[in-house]
Amino acid sequence: MDLRKFRLDEPALSTFSEERDEYERDYARLIQSPAFRRLQGKSQVFGAGSGDYYRTRLTHSLEVSQIAREVARRLGKQYSFLSKKEHPGLVLDPSVVEIAALAHDLGHPPFGHKGEEVLNRLLMDEHGLAYEGNAQNFRILMFLEKRAGSGSGLDLTAAVLLATNKYPYSLDEPNRLKGVYSSEWHAIDHIRKQWAMPTGCSTLEAQLMDLCDDIAYSTHDIEDGIRAGKIQMNRTFFEDQRLIDNLVQEIVEDQGNMDVGWDQVDIPAMVKRVLAAYLQQWEELYALYDHESSRTRREMKARWVSVFAGRVGIIEDPAKGWKKVTFVLEGQQDIDLLRTMEILKKLAWVTLIKDFRVQRLQMRSEIMIRRLWDSFKKPEQGRLILPPDWVASFEQHKHNWTWARFIADYISGMTDAYAEKVYAELYASKSGSIYEMD
Repeated sequence: MDLRKFRLDEPALSTFSEERDEYERDYARLIQSPAFRRLQGKSQVFGAGSGDYYRTRLTHSLEVSQIAREVARRLGKQYSFLSKKEHPGLVLDPSVVEIAALAHDLGHPPFGHKGEEVLNRLLMDEHGLAYEGNAQNFRILMFLEKRAGSGSGLDLTAAVLLATNKYPYSLDEPNRLKGVYSSEWHAIDHIRKQWAMPTGCSTLEAQLMDLCDDIAYSTHDIEDGIRAGKIQMNRTFFEDQRLIDNLVQEIVEDQGNMDVGWDQVDIPAMVKRVLAAYLQQWEELYALYDHESSRTRREMKARWVSVFAGRVGIIEDPAKGWKKVTFVLEGQQDIDLLRTMEILKKLAWVTLIKDFRVQRLQMRSEIMIRRLWDSFKKPEQGRLILPPDWVASFEQHKHNWTWARFIADYISGMTDAYAEKVYAELYASKSGSIYEMD
């Protein structure tokens, strides 16, 4: 048995066409799924529908997949051990990385990170349950999305499932903030044991997908911010002490980002250095392109993507007894470039997400999600106003599907626009028609 192409729902194998590769089947199942299509209506930074220019979860996922596939192809030529395939987790198949990148944001609810935060708080406060976007990915891939003849969601290959698994832990573990719900962890853990994966280690494909997600975030979101005027390309903006202080605060408070050795550098000094270099590069390109901001903006994005993607490599990770995908310079981890990327990610965060107008929209989003939750959370009332196919699905699976998780699944699957539509039907004075299709 090929451990990488193993599928959880073996009986469904008889329905497969012999004309396509296993990963081609995975790709087709994913991009033809409703959950994937709905990404076009989910916020990245700016709300979906804010304008045709700005990225949504769908365009972000497409861009991550393009970067990841190209880097995987290059690394396959650069590192000879990859071709030996000595361990199923020490392989970099460009197709697998591409599919994982396309699937990595499926679990995000409407209204971006605010939606995730609110749903988690509601579930935790009222039922002691977690809502987490990465865990929801697997709920969608392995349960909520249905493929004819399969009892395992889309029934993707083991390689793709583990390549999507950035956080190889069960959320039931104490103090675990990111991971996989227990309902799906049993199957993921089964695959990991089959592969003999070291505890707490991700496959190379999952690591590469995760790093390329960060590359896209630290370059593309800044491009959107410049286009929207939230990031002003002048010295007054870049040398503002409030901006510098906010960036430093975000870095210091991000406990999940301590492995790049922030305690070894003067954080304010490095923030100033990175911002100054970024602005200087902009000014040089702006002059080169005859003061055309649109072309300068695109070229800045392209150059930074090239810098980051070109530095991705693989090194030994003695602490875990595994290998690590990271930025590499002269055979060693390029900590300085990792820190630079983190500063640019934080620049996008503090200038876009923390903008007061975005905060107003997020408060509005929180109000909508809370009121949707309140409308559906009591089964006797919720059944009357939920789509019949969802209620029928719950009845079929209620032996392992609590009502609270069911409602979280329903709300999290909504696009921004659909969430607003349902909210308006329930709470606005006049909206919609009984003849509209859900």
